[in-house]
Amino acid sequence: MNLRRLLLSLVVLLMSAINAQAAERQPYEPDAFQRTVETGKPVLVHVTAPWCRECNVQKPIIAEIGQRPEFKELTIFDVDFDTQKESLHRLNVQKQSTIVVIKDKSEVARAVGITEREAIDALMKKAL
Repeated sequence: MNLRRLLLSLVVLLMSAINAQAAERQPYEPDAFQRTVETGKPVLVHVTAPWCRECNVQKPIIAEIGQRPEFKELTIFDVDFDTQKESLHRLNVQKQSTIVVIKDKSEVARAVGITEREAIDALMKKAL
């Protein structure tokens, strides 16, 4: 029984260490977004819809790239295209599958509909 607890503790500790070196991902909430941008930390906004083919290709690629230690300071905000229309207006987004990169409090890149891993990687690196 003690071995089982020890192994479980090690797994929890390892997962915590891995997550500490990964981008933080959260649903878009205007106040949280604004607070994060104001810190000057890098931000990526991903506008998605469950029915969007491109979004469903982008999502795991963004998640995978965000796991790399170089992106540990990045915060990824997911905006729902169908339910967050006011936020889309604030962000000047008109299409799902839009990715917006913010660095040092300013937008530095934007892309719509890209699904190639290399293109998404290059876009995300602009946040660093």
